[in-house]
Amino acid sequence: MIQGTSSDAGKSTLVAGLCRVLHRWGVRVAPFKPQNMSLNSAVASDGGEIGRAQALQAQAAGIAPTADMNPVLLKPQSDRGAQVIVQGRPIGALDAAGYHEYKRIARRAVLDSYHRLACAYELILVEGAGSAAEINLRANDIANMGFAEAIDCPVVLIADIDRGGVFAHLVGTLALLSESERARVTGFVINRFRGDRALLDPGLEWLETHTGKPVFGVLPYLENLHLDAEDGIRREPDPPAAQPAQLRVVVPVTPRISNHTDFDPLRRHPQIDFRFTVDPHDLPGADLIILPGSKSVCADLAWLREHGWDDQLARHLRYGGRLIGICGGFQMLGETIADPHGIEGSAGTRPGLGWLALHTTLDRNKELRNVSGRLTLSSAPVSGYEIHMGRSNGTALTRPLIALEDGRTDGAISLDGQVLGTYVHGLFEEPTACGALLAWAGLATPIPLDHRQRRERSLDHLADTVESSLRLTQLLGGIAPAAAAR
Repeated sequence: MIQGTSSDAGKSTLVAGLCRVLHRWGVRVAPFKPQNMSLNSAVASDGGEIGRAQALQAQAAGIAPTADMNPVLLKPQSDRGAQVIVQGRPIGALDAAGYHEYKRIARRAVLDSYHRLACAYELILVEGAGSAAEINLRANDIANMGFAEAIDCPVVLIADIDRGGVFAHLVGTLALLSESERARVTGFVINRFRGDRALLDPGLEWLETHTGKPVFGVLPYLENLHLDAEDGIRREPDPPAAQPAQLRVVVPVTPRISNHTDFDPLRRHPQIDFRFTVDPHDLPGADLIILPGSKSVCADLAWLREHGWDDQLARHLRYGGRLIGICGGFQMLGETIADPHGIEGSAGTRPGLGWLALHTTLDRNKELRNVSGRLTLSSAPVSGYEIHMGRSNGTALTRPLIALEDGRTDGAISLDGQVLGTYVHGLFEEPTACGALLAWAGLATPIPLDHRQRRERSLDHLADTVESSLRLTQLLGGIAPAAAAR
């Protein structure tokens, strides 16, 4: 099990790298995260919803993702509550205290999922959540040491040196663990190191002497990894473009933005000046604005209005700009959003932005499916996934954006051709579809960019780095390439 000294220490990335290394060694390996809190999710091959990071880790392991790989997923809807998804299906919304009590039930689902995977694979790589030393959450813990102790699993601690204070993070985390939990920690990995390694060595020697535990290795700071973020928008700035941008794309960061990985193909596109922003005054000069998915559509729509985005979006369209809404953003583009059951708060109907003749009703049943089809704009192939709790109807749907292979249609195109909407996440993943949409937005000659291929190359680069930087036979308890050969 890989546990961290903090959130964003590198747990997800290390598990992905180890999955790819072991897959190349011929080991049948699967990722597992007992409990994840994330608004970036994916639809597994069995139709369940899991964290996006576990879908990426499954790809690294060369297997199809299943709901058992992330049996508990928490999707925050407010500062105090979250939708709880168990083994791929929503069971309702709970506040923090309610979920703390529910963890006794969730624990059974976590252990059931783990044991199913353990029967199917030779090795399970488990990812912890947040910090290993969340002592206020220790009771009924299923995310970190509570799970490791339940299945008698060795633990590796990873810490991010780029944050500073890496030795304090590691020693302090150990100090806050119980005696049995400390004994379970087999050693450390230090992540995101840059600089002269010789200057770090005295600290590593002290750490090993002080704790009696080995440092399995130091991972360098890796730039330009095209991997899906587990949750938060990546804090590192994008590298400067090699050539002047030809298209400016802006995405508002709403309080409950979800699946912002939709925009990864655009963030690294050499012809695009891409930016996330909370400030509507960043819009002037934008060619394309994209309203992202949302876990709380009505609340995020209210936030957009409160901060003046509606007026700026109207101005953007008056000047000929283009606008796309994805999932929750698509629902916002319609005329009304009805929440008769109070799924997102108080029951009632709210006005939408009104740029598509569309009415949405939120309901308790979540739509979860992987889809493929073709853009009606150009017949370019599209593949992605749907994750939403609303159903939309209206005359705008008679001008769909996508013709799906299952015979359905999806999305809408406005009568003036300036506004598009869709429920499909992953809209920009296919190179020809991305090019067609960028051409629609005003890019004269889009360069085709295969983001899936870039992701594969990044996984291989990550695995190469993990293999060259860490003492893997020691970290993995004796597993080695020769021993793994069949």
